[in-house]
Amino acid sequence: MLPLLLVSMDVSVLYFAIPFISQDLAPSATQQLWILDVYGFVLSGLLITMGALGDRIGRRRLLLSGAVAFGAASVTAAYATTPEMLVAARVLLGIGGATLMPSTLALIRNLFRDPGQRAKAVTLWTSVMAAGISLGPVLSGVLLEHFWWGSVFLINLPAMLLLLVLAPFLLPEFRSPSRPAFDVPSALLSLAAVLPVVYGIKELAKDGLHPMPLVHVAAGAAVALVFVRRQRTLAQPMIDLAMIRGRHFGGAVVTNVLAMFATIGFSVFFNQYLQSVLGMRPLEAALWSLVPSGAAFVFAPAGAALAGRIDRAYVMTGGFVLAAAGFGWLTQVRTDSPLWFVLTGSAIYVAGIITAMTLANEMALGAAPPERAGAAAAVVESGTEFGGALGMAILGSIGAAVYTREMAGEGPAAVPEAVRETLGGAVAAAHRLPTAQAESLLASAREAFTHGLNYAALGAGVFMLMAAGFAVTVLRRRTEPGEPAQPSMTAGPSGGA
Repeated sequence: MLPLLLVSMDVSVLYFAIPFISQDLAPSATQQLWILDVYGFVLSGLLITMGALGDRIGRRRLLLSGAVAFGAASVTAAYATTPEMLVAARVLLGIGGATLMPSTLALIRNLFRDPGQRAKAVTLWTSVMAAGISLGPVLSGVLLEHFWWGSVFLINLPAMLLLLVLAPFLLPEFRSPSRPAFDVPSALLSLAAVLPVVYGIKELAKDGLHPMPLVHVAAGAAVALVFVRRQRTLAQPMIDLAMIRGRHFGGAVVTNVLAMFATIGFSVFFNQYLQSVLGMRPLEAALWSLVPSGAAFVFAPAGAALAGRIDRAYVMTGGFVLAAAGFGWLTQVRTDSPLWFVLTGSAIYVAGIITAMTLANEMALGAAPPERAGAAAAVVESGTEFGGALGMAILGSIGAAVYTREMAGEGPAAVPEAVRETLGGAVAAAHRLPTAQAESLLASAREAFTHGLNYAALGAGVFMLMAAGFAVTVLRRRTEPGEPAQPSMTAGPSGGA
């Protein structure tokens, strides 16, 4: 749990630190974007490579090597003296994170052979990952109240030192018995396939429909086809395509993609609503955003327990339907809605999605052979990264389109065009206008943004209903010719491996 918590926190820990970094290091606009985004790009691009590497050299060895790299990169980032140095440190953090994420999930597959115990472990894994993403901004805000911006990186060191001390005693080593050679061309192809796709999708989310991001996505997809063709020709491929085609593993990955699509895609609207519509300070908004996340710690274990009694697919379907209901609730949010109304709708959809994601992760691990657990975990987490990026692009585009349409012609003619593109642009412009004009502009912008939030929630709800239909149709328990029946999640007498 220690590396998982830190890696998931590092995704969001810079949200509050960027203004301080900008003041100290004076990065350009492009450098600032790379400081924020390069960690996620490198992490997503290397997951498959590192998962396969762990299967070959040992998951504990890879975990400990990644912990050393992550700690060293954290120190480098904390004491960076130039924007270029900080970008390079964030690259190293992404490399270290890519070794840690699949190792944690793969080790769970090997440590807990009993399905019931594994279900509980995966439930905790999923809850900690969600908690880390939510805690990142809060921890960042607290540290920046008392220390300089580098402290958001140094907080990693105590946990990594604890991991390095305890892991050799508490974690046995696991590796594939066949010890196949590491295929470097496959590793390069996987990186060249994932990076352009994730980059292109994130650019579409930020700038809308433009040719170059589409070219990046198409190029990544073309390389992915080459990667797949190579895997078919190898005696010991990096990724077992037969495993991915399997109904339970492939179906679980698809449901994970859909879950992260809604979660990440809508989170941008939720956080901005708290700050720019309700007028909360960043740290205050981050603290209130923890309230919906608390639903994960209640519903994830409840869903796992229920799945021990009935088919997991039906519990996952119920989770997605619950998530759709939460998004439906949020379509009714207005600029003057009370805080409890927004938090309740968010808690409902978080509860449903976390329930479904927990069971999807467990189903994918259970369907993967133990010797391929690293590669399997990497595929699951690559799907998570892809789903989040896709959600930001599609749901973000829906919200932006509604905002732009409603803000057309709003405000004085002299205001910048950014006012009609983003709520942040309107807030910035309002500071330079007379009081009456500023209040009118902000009222219109907040109203337009809230309508965009409503439509984004509607889109997320539709995708959750599609996910529910997929889960009940594809993932429900049945035995097909040549396919073993899925084991029950009810714990048996045997202990963990």
